This record gives sequence, structure tokens and C-alpha cells, in this order.
Amino acid sequence: MLFLTKKIICPTDFSEPTRKGVDAAVELAEKFSAELILVYFITLASLRPASLQRSTYLKRRKEIAQEAMARLIAEAVPSQIKCRSQIIGDMRVRAADAIVELAEEEAADLIVLASHGQSGWGRIFFGSVAESVVRLSICPVLTVKRPTRI
Repeated sequence: MLFLTKKIICPTDFSEPTRKGVDAAVELAEKFSAELILVYFITLASLRPASLQRSTYLKRRKEIAQEAMARLIAEAVPSQIKCRSQIIGDMRVRAADAIVELAEEEAADLIVLASHGQSGWGRIFFGSVAESVVRLSICPVLTVKRPTRI
């Protein structure tokens, strides 16, 4: 069976560990001449500062994410790779469900994600996202593990 990869979804939280996942996705997109879709999910909006309204908070988080995404693409994605990005801020949906849904909507051939993007509670949260994506996805999932430090 020939595995054709024409569209790759790659979630990021802009941390250094998830950059490893982005680098792997870029390498695969280049090798297979595939389109790369980088995606960021705005999470934990309930922890917004009490002085900000939810809509103001989400708007500002989206602006920050768009700036970070533009930097990431400029730094990590060669110009010959077809790449686009999405910022998703629907707080009613779990990140894992949103990743799987996006992959289905886009008819993605592969999801590439880091298995641990953050530290502390964020690491536990993102790790559970990776596990859920592997279980729920109908397309193949490549998890990129953070190198262990010696």
C-alpha cells in the first residue's frame, strides 16, 4: 500500500518542544510536496484576568497568536512549502476534538504533533491531547517526543 501525504495538520503552542513537531511536519511536507496547516488553539480562557471581558480577552489572544504564527512560519517554513495557518478560539471544544475535526474537514492525510509541549499542568494537558488525538483520529498521527535531557 502506498502512503500518499498531500495535507498535514500540525498543532503548535509556540513552545520550543512543539517546535520539534513543527520541524518534523515541515520536513515531511517538503519530502512529499504536501500542504502544511499549522494550527493554534486558544485554551483556558476561564483564566483570563478578571478585568477583561471574554470577547476582549479572546480578541487579544488571537492577535498575539497571529503574530507568533507569522514569526513561526517565517522562521521554520521554507517558502517553497505551501503553508497556511488557523487560530481556533472555540472554548466549548476540547483541543483534541478540534484537531481531529479539523483533520476530517481538511481531509488531512497526517497529523503531526509534539507529545509534550509545555511543562507542569500544561505538559499534562497537552500530553492528554496527544493521547486523545491518537485514539480519535481516522488519519495517521505522528507524535514527536521531546528529547530527554541527560
